[in-house]
Amino acid sequence: MTERTIQVDALARVEGEGALYVRLKGQEIEKVEFRIFEPPRFFEAFLQGRDALEVPDITSRICGICPIAYIMGASQAVEQALGMDVSQGIKDLRRLIYCGEWIQSNTLHAVMLHAPDFLGLHDAIQIAQAHPELVQKGLRIKKVGNSIMEVIGGRAVHPVNTRVGGFYRAPDISAVQGLIPELEWCAQAARDLVRAFAKFDFPDDEHDYHFVSLIHEEEYPILEGRIGSSRGLDIDVAEFNDHFVEEHVARSNALHGRMRDGSAYLTGPLARYANNFANLSPAAMATAQEAGLGPVVRNPFKSILVRLIEVQYACEEAARLARAYMPPDPAFIDAPVQAGEGHGCTEAPRGICYHRYAVNAERRIVEAQIVPPTSQNQPQIEVDLTRVVSENMDMTDADLKWRCEQTIRNYDPCISCATHFLKLTVDRV
Repeated sequence: MTERTIQVDALARVEGEGALYVRLKGQEIEKVEFRIFEPPRFFEAFLQGRDALEVPDITSRICGICPIAYIMGASQAVEQALGMDVSQGIKDLRRLIYCGEWIQSNTLHAVMLHAPDFLGLHDAIQIAQAHPELVQKGLRIKKVGNSIMEVIGGRAVHPVNTRVGGFYRAPDISAVQGLIPELEWCAQAARDLVRAFAKFDFPDDEHDYHFVSLIHEEEYPILEGRIGSSRGLDIDVAEFNDHFVEEHVARSNALHGRMRDGSAYLTGPLARYANNFANLSPAAMATAQEAGLGPVVRNPFKSILVRLIEVQYACEEAARLARAYMPPDPAFIDAPVQAGEGHGCTEAPRGICYHRYAVNAERRIVEAQIVPPTSQNQPQIEVDLTRVVSENMDMTDADLKWRCEQTIRNYDPCISCATHFLKLTVDRV
């Protein structure tokens, strides 16, 4: 048999570095492995001994694209540990700034990083040359997301106005409501992008995923909820470790998240959408229907459509919150000095992000656990890659390489958060 090797030095259009090894023997797959070699970042270790009030600002540095996810999950966990209960006004303002992160992050991925795969282009620069209006629209939507974070958080990257207990200062009503006209434009623009992207030639790839996400009785979950799944799981956030486990594998510096029975699961847009479709806005549901999507989407390549439907929803939700906004008074509540343990979980654009902190009587962290979405998705990514390689062995090496990279980008992986991806080697024997 002819031995074939495919080498990809770095996967473009994702965050982080690592490797994928695929070994084929004839028409059989012998091995599919992630080899994530980027050094671990030790956030959980160096949080120990710090004042619990420092945790949200420190953990936000895990990711420059999704700092709000870490700020909010950490704040929730610390507040629970300290017995704090923030007002509904603070929760609404937090949901509003989180909408900003959803808008900017999902738009960045869908338009700039993922769309080139379906257009046969290598990057957003080529899209700008071939379809300038697409890039212009995407950048304008992303800018609105950044503007929300600036108005509420003080700046778009690593906001400085958030804190345990609320916000240092509540933004002015005029500044918040000044966002509404652009948000209304963005909701329509996101809908237009879904319509355009629905015309892409999607690979025929359906899988019976175990979808895991936050669930909520009254709203599409972003900031709050219980943890639920498409197979009947319905638990409090504090029960996370009773049902999920992280394991260390020799080939990876990132922990792999699994169910306690060892099975893989999927978190992120497809899971949120499947578990909470009924809580989408009527306009977002209509967009899904126009794009040919039902209430459950099992084709991972169509995650690009679901992300943009979530952008539309986040724009509508942000506009609703902005219209109703009244500055919370007080803007924050003081944190007591006491011992406790707390849990927090929010929906980052890439999926659920879980935090657990144990605090001593001096309010210092004695134990920290952070489970980002990409580390939870890594086993499922590996399952997807195995399936995709198995179904496309007759492709040329170049085409198979492209399909594998596209499969990974379906997840918008933040390997830097998980610690980390991708050099691809396919060894055909």
